[in-house]
Amino acid sequence: MDVPQLLAREAIRDLVARYNAYGDSGLFDPMMDLFTTDAALELEDRTYRGRDDIRAMFASVPERSSEGGTRPPAYLRHCTATHQIDLVDDDHATGRCYFSVLSSIGLDHWGRYLDGYRRVDGAWRFARRRVLVDDLHPDSTFRR
Repeated sequence: MDVPQLLAREAIRDLVARYNAYGDSGLFDPMMDLFTTDAALELEDRTYRGRDDIRAMFASVPERSSEGGTRPPAYLRHCTATHQIDLVDDDHATGRCYFSVLSSIGLDHWGRYLDGYRRVDGAWRFARRRVLVDDLHPDSTFRR
């Protein structure tokens, strides 16, 4: 592995960490900069396309999360693990990792991210993110 590959991998790890930190903090404007303009975010049975559509989905989380649970979450903390990154070429990569989400009830839900990354103007961005929820706590605020 050469230095440019190591730098690409570290930039992609930072991209995933910022996605979690921005999303958990409700910082949706800087979060949108992490996506390509034509990005796709796949959740359950719906795909959100483009930054505006993706941002609207994140802005609706407090309302959507209170529908299935007894209360909206006081906080969310996303954690990722076992991040595997495969560099396809100088400007494209794929990745997958496990995620777990903590809320006021403890471990709320967990699953996997399957990602496609693209370098745009020298910065790595999400071109595609597929979110697969493996399971939810019985009292999860996201249970429907």
